[in-house]
Amino acid sequence: MFVQVRKLTIAEGHSQTIVEQFRKPGIIEQQEGFIDLKVMVKKIRRGEEEVMVLVHWQSEEAWKNWEKSDAHIAGHKAKKDQPKPEYILNVEVNKYEIKAVKTSSS
Repeated sequence: MFVQVRKLTIAEGHSQTIVEQFRKPGIIEQQEGFIDLKVMVKKIRRGEEEVMVLVHWQSEEAWKNWEKSDAHIAGHKAKKDQPKPEYILNVEVNKYEIKAVKTSSS
């Protein structure tokens, strides 16, 4: 299994805006090899907020196919024409390969 992780640093009071964007249905859910997408908000009281977006794929190959897909590329081209929202202070993207999993039934 393969995971892409986006760590977004968001201006105070705006993390819910990011959460709502990821709650909307999108084309990624239709991509072969897509497993799920999770959005987590770091529990803090004041200051900059942190949102983590984890996208699980069946394999790195499935993720690469998504990255190369016409739908994904078109979506990024459309976003390039719009200025990045001021409340998004920083974005880090990393990729991980899952080597072990434990579940309640393991």
